[in-house]
Amino acid sequence: MSTIFTPTNQYWVILELLPEYQRDVSALQLLNVRSSKGDLVPIGAVAKLTPALGPLSVSHSGQIPAVTLSFDTKPGTGLSEAVSQIQAAARQTLSSDISTAFAGTAQAFQASQQGLTLLLLIAVLVIYLVLGILYESFIHPLTILSGLPFAGFGALLTLLIFRTELSVYAFVGVIMLIGLVKKNAIMMIDFAIAAERNEGRSAHDAIVEACLVRFRPIMMTTMAALMGTLPIAIGWGAGAESRRPLGLAVVGGLAFSQLITLYVTPVFYTYLAGLQRRLSWRRKAAVPQPSISNEPASIPNALTESADLTSR
Repeated sequence: MSTIFTPTNQYWVILELLPEYQRDVSALQLLNVRSSKGDLVPIGAVAKLTPALGPLSVSHSGQIPAVTLSFDTKPGTGLSEAVSQIQAAARQTLSSDISTAFAGTAQAFQASQQGLTLLLLIAVLVIYLVLGILYESFIHPLTILSGLPFAGFGALLTLLIFRTELSVYAFVGVIMLIGLVKKNAIMMIDFAIAAERNEGRSAHDAIVEACLVRFRPIMMTTMAALMGTLPIAIGWGAGAESRRPLGLAVVGGLAFSQLITLYVTPVFYTYLAGLQRRLSWRRKAAVPQPSISNEPASIPNALTESADLTSR
């Protein structure tokens, strides 16, 4: 096939056999190929032509021949599980010179998973920077973020118990947990830091009092968030099947982190506060201090002479 370009248009030129040559396979013997010396040689002299079964058309991906295999998931099987099984089967069956790629829904699923993971990391990083600027410390933001792994574990455990796949909605629920869970630690850490700086209390006494004083507001805010997402987790309303993983992730993560945060966050705060004090002591010890001498200071000559004149 070639293309003929004109000033106003372009035309595709497609070579085609005459109809009388298309009905007989022996017409291929009439084809000639050019040899290395430039002579025309019948194709039957360099190749053996035999009739066989073959595809009517060859699909291509770009300029490479490609074969498309379609699949569907059985009821109760998630798309992520199907993709993992297909990849494992392809590694065992296909040779190394064959490349594979997903298309359609599976490709969109993989792209969304990669984008959401990056979004989760960026969200945690931004929260760490904001908290570091707020408390003027690199240690206290780590204490606040220490409850996030437990919230994520609770969300994944809830999805596993209810046999729900980690879909895009569920991943969005995990990202929502970052903002819902860290507020419990913020309420405790903020009160403890204020008690240390204003009242001179130790880190242990300050965080214990913060847990006692802030327990009621922490429970109230957590219960409000749980009651707000519980209808989504139960599956009420139109189209609730798609949003149910989000509600399960939020409810499970909040419930599990609520039980763990009041025990884990004070421990992290106490140990990290001690680490921060040790680091500050080392920095102070590394700074050279000015030396103080006990010898009397020498009096300038001009002041001595003026004192002699006054005495005379």
